[in-house]
Amino acid sequence: MKFRPCIDIHNGKVKQIVGGSLSDLTEAALENFVSEQDAAFYANLYKKDNLKGGHIILLNPSGTEYYEEDCKQAEKALQAYPGGLQIGGGVTDENSMYFLNMGASHVIVTSFVFKDGKIHYDNLERLQKVTGKDRLVLDVSCRKKEGKYYIVTDRWQKFTEEIVSEETLKKLADYCDEFLVHAVDVEGKASGIETELVDLLGRWEGIPITYAGGVGTFKDLDDLKTLGRNRLDVTIGSALDLFGGKMEYGKILASLQE
Repeated sequence: MKFRPCIDIHNGKVKQIVGGSLSDLTEAALENFVSEQDAAFYANLYKKDNLKGGHIILLNPSGTEYYEEDCKQAEKALQAYPGGLQIGGGVTDENSMYFLNMGASHVIVTSFVFKDGKIHYDNLERLQKVTGKDRLVLDVSCRKKEGKYYIVTDRWQKFTEEIVSEETLKKLADYCDEFLVHAVDVEGKASGIETELVDLLGRWEGIPITYAGGVGTFKDLDDLKTLGRNRLDVTIGSALDLFGGKMEYGKILASLQE
């Protein structure tokens, strides 16, 4: 299990928010932490510690004034650590090369592929032709409904009809290099991992999966490693001391290198 760092950007600032609180109408969100540092500060830190495969997430809707501000922050991070970070948020076949040329190792995609309740394979194929399989990450972030985990889109506000299952992952793995999975119901709450989801993902033996959501203690990390069968990588946001939390960044790196 590897630690994958994160840089979440909202309204042009590095933040940690409660994932399910985003609003398209007001561009507001329930904030856990707003950094006084820019995105390049965190990128330089991750570069110093040789942490690769972390992700930048642009949390404002594409086409808005704040999205442009998010992109400016992201560019600072990618210039600081070219090839070391992935980026997601509003990515399509038309702008994916913009982010890759900016220095991202991969683009992370959700709503361009998962929308109107289903998987748009035509969009996925168009995207893969531009990026190639090896530079594409699919965000299969999900929320629980009626006992199953459904992929959600549009800053995690809208349910699709697509269930996170081995069958779904197997189909999608033909198109991408990795999966990123936010457990949205616990995202930003540092209240414990989604054990049922982690167990499900840990049974997957295909391409890499990074899990995000709910990690708040070192016991959560141990549980994630056990339930995930040591197959899942992890990202930690609000619980990290870099973002105002109680889990020490240095201890996390040491614990996952043991």
